[in-house]
Amino acid sequence: MNKSIRTRALTGTALALAVSTVLSACGGEEKASSDAKAEGTPSAKPATAVNQPLVASFDGGLYLLDGESLELRKTIDLPGFNRVNPAGDEDHVVVSTDTGFRVLDAAGGTLTDIEYKGSKPGHVVRHAGKTVLFTDGTGEVNVFDPADLSSGKKPQGRTYASAEAHHGVAIELANGELLSTLGTEEKRTGALVLDKDDKELARYEKCPGVHGEAAAQNEAVGVGCEDGILIYKDGKFTKVEAPDDYGRIGNQAGSDVSPVLLGDYKTDAEAELERPTRISLIDTEKKKLRLVDLGTSYSFRSLARGPEGEALVLGTDGAVHVIDPASGKTEKKIPVVGTWQEPLDWQQPRPTLFVRGGTAYVSDPNKKALHAIDLETGKEITSVTLPQSTNELSGVVAGH
Repeated sequence: MNKSIRTRALTGTALALAVSTVLSACGGEEKASSDAKAEGTPSAKPATAVNQPLVASFDGGLYLLDGESLELRKTIDLPGFNRVNPAGDEDHVVVSTDTGFRVLDAAGGTLTDIEYKGSKPGHVVRHAGKTVLFTDGTGEVNVFDPADLSSGKKPQGRTYASAEAHHGVAIELANGELLSTLGTEEKRTGALVLDKDDKELARYEKCPGVHGEAAAQNEAVGVGCEDGILIYKDGKFTKVEAPDDYGRIGNQAGSDVSPVLLGDYKTDAEAELERPTRISLIDTEKKKLRLVDLGTSYSFRSLARGPEGEALVLGTDGAVHVIDPASGKTEKKIPVVGTWQEPLDWQQPRPTLFVRGGTAYVSDPNKKALHAIDLETGKEITSVTLPQSTNELSGVVAGH
């Protein structure tokens, strides 16, 4: 990519561009959750504002860190397996717990009383100023404006009930259309689109194992299949077939400034855990799929996008691979952590990539470390060692 990557300052208001889906994507076919009861118990420290907060989960709670210095500002006790995603504003993060989606005031350092109850809370999607929650255990979809979280009360927003509960995902477009997946607990088949009054506009049921979503430039939305990817754009679905009979694209990352989606790519349906070395690049305008071999494997927490739409992959070689999505060429490799291997259990910690503006944040559970990297220069901005190894990593992100 000849165009230089703009460096986004770490100070000031929260940065607007960030990865949309990769950190809300799942590691496997099941959304397992711990049996432990999730109880938020903030520590006794006085509440102080956290600058552009990052949130990292660990076994037993959450760390809140300053986004500039990486200073640990607060520890919140929260038993169980918890997942974290941007809520869509400058202050809040959505935490998936055993009881449902809970809203964390990351800037203020407290768990709020806002909760969307339901078993197996799944994907959190931000797009066109709306945040969409999908609860796998009930099939319920909740849509809200993240700006309404500042009131401290649960936002009044759109709700939709899937025909059957399943491990799904949904996204609302700028015109009020809602795309939501179709399936049951045993089988997932495709997606449908509803207008703002929940009237069905389109349906596609030949996307086996549908999983994950990402939005590209001009509001082209992709959802992954076990044999390619399904694209919804301008009111209609188009299937882009994989070159293999089984070519699963289960996790994707999109950018508002690129028509190309970044996806993973797996070809072994029988593997206990496939560790792929190829990624997929899907051109939503040309409806074409390109496979690129990175020469290293990666995990579902490895995919992100940069401020200019560059595709970013954290490899098991310990480097962030910066890829031109149009050509598939690797422009540079930024060494960050040591070599690692994806664990068999998707809930177990592994190095994780979270991108906000021109800064890549990379966790290193083996060393209990967290690093901030400047994507343009490839240099480390700062790093910190934490009391415990972290699992998921996210933060506040306004807009998108």
